[in-house]
Amino acid sequence: MPMGKHLPVGAFNSEVTRLLGSAFEDAWQKLTASEAALADKRRAASIRELLAKRIIELGRRGERNHDRLVEHALAQLAGSNATPDVAGRHLN
Repeated sequence: MPMGKHLPVGAFNSEVTRLLGSAFEDAWQKLTASEAALADKRRAASIRELLAKRIIELGRRGERNHDRLVEHALAQLAGSNATPDVAGRHLN
């Protein structure tokens, strides 16, 4: 599922849209490589949607640093109630 589906039309210019998309893909790869419970294939679609929404929100708030987008989105996701068994799992 591409992140673009969650972006409101005209919300960001093309450069920022590419940045957010790249951060989303890198965050997802990091999450799946971590073997965290959040990366479970049965929950992939809903977790990817949450991740996309978090990155978009960070972008709306003005964040334009790729690494901070990735790290903040993953930290927020880990701290959310997305899954109860993520506690104690390291996402890096």
